[in-house]
Amino acid sequence: MQRFTATRPMSRWRLGTSARARGMTLIEILVVLTLIGIVMGIVGGNYLGQGEKAKAKAAKIEIEQIGQTLDLFRLEVGRYPTTQEGLQALISAPAGVSNWNGPYWKKGTLPKDPWTHEYKYASPGQHGAYDLYSLGADGKEGGEGNDKDITSWE
Repeated sequence: MQRFTATRPMSRWRLGTSARARGMTLIEILVVLTLIGIVMGIVGGNYLGQGEKAKAKAAKIEIEQIGQTLDLFRLEVGRYPTTQEGLQALISAPAGVSNWNGPYWKKGTLPKDPWTHEYKYASPGQHGAYDLYSLGADGKEGGEGNDKDITSWE
């Protein structure tokens, strides 16, 4: 006995797959993109300020290194460089200094802070024998947060 079956084309709707298995709707895609954006905002926000904090730490370390070099200058010369002589006295002998035994800063050129500004130096300083500081990210005196000056006296 032969069985007669009608053949009709199967539409894609009747392949036995549910609507969910076919793909994502536009709303589902937008929800996923929104969630990804929120997660990236939280994670990215945590890392965004890390670069400036690292620069501030690097400036603090370099100020301490320059301070040690200034102390060595003082041990040999008997005083810190004056404000007029500046940090350049660590590389080349100031006029009229007979017992200068430098260069004290071995790198040959004076360093700049991580924001490519010159370090500020004054001797005698308002906060000690000398004041050595960086103006920070904004390049202006004072400031708060990431724009705060990095100093030798704090």
